[in-house]
Amino acid sequence: MADTILQGVSLVKEYRMGASRLRVLRDVDVRVARGEFLCVLGPSGSGKSTLLHLLGLLDRPTEGRVVFEGQDAFARPKRWRDRMRNEAIGFVFQFYYLMPDLSVLANTLLPAMVRTPLAAWPAVRGGHRRRALEVLTDLGLSERVAHLPRELSGGERQRAALARALVHQPRILFADEPTGNLDSATGEEIMRVITRRTRRDGLTVVMVTHDQRVAEQADRILRLHDGKLLRGA
Repeated sequence: MADTILQGVSLVKEYRMGASRLRVLRDVDVRVARGEFLCVLGPSGSGKSTLLHLLGLLDRPTEGRVVFEGQDAFARPKRWRDRMRNEAIGFVFQFYYLMPDLSVLANTLLPAMVRTPLAAWPAVRGGHRRRALEVLTDLGLSERVAHLPRELSGGERQRAALARALVHQPRILFADEPTGNLDSATGEEIMRVITRRTRRDGLTVVMVTHDQRVAEQADRILRLHDGKLLRGA
């Protein structure tokens, strides 16, 4: 695959269950091209979220490698993985994970605030705020920037979570069932936002879902069952 941005090589993930081990992923190989929208489709319990967490550098594989932009991610120091998650990767989850007592704008600014030393924040706040407002406007939330999450609809909360994931202009976006907590019409709206970003901005997207209709909007679909990629997927 030309210009591979991300690769999982012979990925295995096990969890201890008392004296026994539960194998959730079984020798999974996956490549993702830069600018591709890849969807991993499978039922609940198939290992989709576990695979996403490994590829997104949130969890370490029991066996195998994750190669991000040519670097063996788990052979590098933890601080390198932390920097990649902060600078190069965006995450969107089913349940939004917005801070309830922060406004939409403050939630969007949170990643920049976390990575900026406190003493330096006043000097750079204006630039980050302008960027956050641009992204929120692009996602149709310009009238909601001062609202708290509880004052938003489900679709607006997910768009706010998308804004937080996109504000630092990541090279790859990981989406874990981003429409799973939404009605059909709102889910279609979120998918239009994600596909537009992929087509317009060249954003690489890796999404997991159990919904065939959602998966069909991706460039390529891989099917996962009982921790294994199905042959021909």
